[in-house]
Amino acid sequence: NGEPTLHPDFKHIVSDVINLRNQFYPEAKVSVLTNSTLVGRPNVAEALKMVDNNIVKLDSAMPATFRALNRPVSKNVLPAGVVEDLKQFAGKCVVQTLFVRGSHEGVTVDNTTDEEISALIYAYSQIEPREVMIYSIDRKTPAENLEKISAEELESIAARMREAGFNVQVNA
Repeated sequence: NGEPTLHPDFKHIVSDVINLRNQFYPEAKVSVLTNSTLVGRPNVAEALKMVDNNIVKLDSAMPATFRALNRPVSKNVLPAGVVEDLKQFAGKCVVQTLFVRGSHEGVTVDNTTDEEISALIYAYSQIEPREVMIYSIDRKTPAENLEKISAEELESIAARMREAGFNVQVNA
């Protein structure tokens, strides 16, 4: 429950999990989902490079939307820095992106616009992910004014990303 890369022994935990997997169930895949804010730390990056499925989040490549959606504690966490950190995983990561629109605490949020999609496609081109997973909210959130993006609209977004050369999985 929470961001796994925050654990001070994250790299050792990943190493132990991989060793146990290798010993007892070598066919199993080890996956880690991270919000991407700490992937610039060498220990975190080394651990993520060890897993089979390094799933990193990037919900927007535009600063205002990124901040509204992800609400990072540090003002220094911006999408350009996250993208720069994610470049080290070229071909060895899956980027997961949540699409949503609406408002929260008086701030309008919509990462489905042409400008947002273009910015994400550019960010993906820098990151070079093995795959892109896109989805929308599937249940009520604490922010009640957020709207689920339809399967049809997600497919339209995916088509645009596929045209740009990305392997895209839609979870609608």
